Amino acid sequence: MPFPLLALFTREDDARMAGGASAASQYYGVLKLYQCHPQRLNLMTLTLVAVFCSVSYLLGVWQHSGSSDAVDTTSAISAAVPCYRPSTAVLTTDLDFTAHHSADDSLVLAPATRRFPACSAELSEYTPCEDVQRSLKFDRDRLIYRERHCPAKNELLKCLIPAPPGYRTPFSWPASREVAWFANVPHKELTVEKAVQNWIHVDGDKFRFPGGGTMFPNGADAYIDDIDRLVSLSDGSIRTAIDTGCGVASWGAYLLSRNILTTSFAPRDSHEAQVQFALERGVPAIIGVMASNRLPYPARAFDMAHCSRCLIPWHQYDGLFLIEIDRILRPGGYWILSGPPINWKRHWKGWERSQEDLNAEQKSIESVARSLCWKKIKESGDIAIWKKPTNHIHCKINRKLIKLPQFCPAPNPDAAWYTKMEPCITPLPDVAGIKDIAGGELKRWPERLTEVPPRIESGSIAGVTASDFLQDTVLWKKRVGYYKTVIPQLGQKGRYRNLLDMNAKLGGFAAAMADDPVWVMNTVPANGDTLGVVYERGLIGTYQDWCEAMSTYPRTYDLLHADSLFTLNRERCEMEDMLLEMDRILRPEGTVIIRDDVDLVVKIQSITEGMRWESQIVDHEDGPHRREKLLLAVKSYWTAEEQSHEQSGTTAS
Repeated sequence: MPFPLLALFTREDDARMAGGASAASQYYGVLKLYQCHPQRLNLMTLTLVAVFCSVSYLLGVWQHSGSSDAVDTTSAISAAVPCYRPSTAVLTTDLDFTAHHSADDSLVLAPATRRFPACSAELSEYTPCEDVQRSLKFDRDRLIYRERHCPAKNELLKCLIPAPPGYRTPFSWPASREVAWFANVPHKELTVEKAVQNWIHVDGDKFRFPGGGTMFPNGADAYIDDIDRLVSLSDGSIRTAIDTGCGVASWGAYLLSRNILTTSFAPRDSHEAQVQFALERGVPAIIGVMASNRLPYPARAFDMAHCSRCLIPWHQYDGLFLIEIDRILRPGGYWILSGPPINWKRHWKGWERSQEDLNAEQKSIESVARSLCWKKIKESGDIAIWKKPTNHIHCKINRKLIKLPQFCPAPNPDAAWYTKMEPCITPLPDVAGIKDIAGGELKRWPERLTEVPPRIESGSIAGVTASDFLQDTVLWKKRVGYYKTVIPQLGQKGRYRNLLDMNAKLGGFAAAMADDPVWVMNTVPANGDTLGVVYERGLIGTYQDWCEAMSTYPRTYDLLHADSLFTLNRERCEMEDMLLEMDRILRPEGTVIIRDDVDLVVKIQSITEGMRWESQIVDHEDGPHRREKLLLAVKSYWTAEEQSHEQSGTTAS
């Protein structure tokens, strides 16, 4: 529905609007009112307006002769951009950021005129770059067919992905950790396959997540307690973790209460919707697989990596997958393995494998770990833990004895977007002494969030100084404070959980939201160099080229934040394709914050009017005189079922 005009004169008594400039501003305002609402003005009105403006102008010249003739910036923008409507600092329209479609709400929005049609109901879980039919065309060796394989430009869908019938707003965190609506992820496969392992149960119109797993039948909390007895999880030294082959991400879900932020990943495979369940629970996750490409993370990102019967063949392909884990582990980081072959003497019959096979696998894994200079520090019960060295001084010396793997020759350790894994060790930064930590020592959480990250302190991020970082931190605190004034629900507990920063830069937006009960997935351009900084702050993220789809299911984020994203990609990506992807991954009644140049913001708004978004352009936090503006939008609620009824009604009429 169209929004009423907010204000044409937002600062009538502004000291900067004086004399002739004030009169000219009023003239431009009336002119824009005429352009946007011609039906409201008749000939007599135009005559009166002309007389009023002429008199005002002459009085202004008489009163302020010799003063500046500069026209107010807001009016100049209004004159240049058809129907641009400057706003006040706080929204005066009824842009509704609340969620309505929970259990007892049956509101259905009336159909709106739109340019983009709804996709068919069969596409309600469409993931463009992990499409099952497309993947079958690729090599099945090493699961390459389950990697990202995106559609060509002429294959891109130009329609809106529908929500399934009965879709409801997810439960608020932390309740969502244990329960989700069945209608939102209507898959029962895991409830059958993992029934005895306490992954997930169906309870009427809900799913329940008891917190169990294949290797932790007593629950994730008890399993994490077992790890905590071997390696401290409570002293702040471990903040970022990665769970490979995550299931429904219960390990990561329960680590959150210990201030450990986990990126969980699993492929889109026969265990249908694992990642979708994780995100529905309010837990960070992404579709991914270890096959031929590097994982989409920089080197030295994670404090801890975990595999609980994740079915990854760590001992095969010359240890290639463990070599990749070594690349993304921070110096001194931990790798935790439970399940085959650990404790095989106890479990071999239940695993339906021979003792010889399991023993050989464990010896192979131990051998690969030693070749990477990892030290096995603990094996207790079903859990084994290795530690990566804090530098490579000794490791480089022992290459004379351990021939393979050698160190990679002059690699870019952070390159990870469609970059092939290599059977060589990613070298750590050089250090002066054997006790030094390669790349620099990190503060413990939460101090590391606002301390200058080592990558910036060392000067390895071009054009970013320690002073720049500190200023950026202050800037984003200010900006997020402003966001909460124009979107009051952003500061309300429970309205938002899964946030996506689509152009994260140094992670300032996520850092400013750190005290709220939300998590932020920070994305950095595929050729960007700041994702390592994001991780050094104790935040998480991934590389992403927004000319392609993200490796996530539809409706997995509550809020999307896009700072200068369209300016960054204006020469590379089609604007409407980026917006359609944003619509795909945004929940019904989810929120979008786009900040960009006013010309782009106006164009973006014109496209979103055909996407069932309600939107409003809002001034920059520093006022109306800045060309950068904010577009605040809410995605309308509608489902495949309602779309079918609408189409049937249209056909019948």
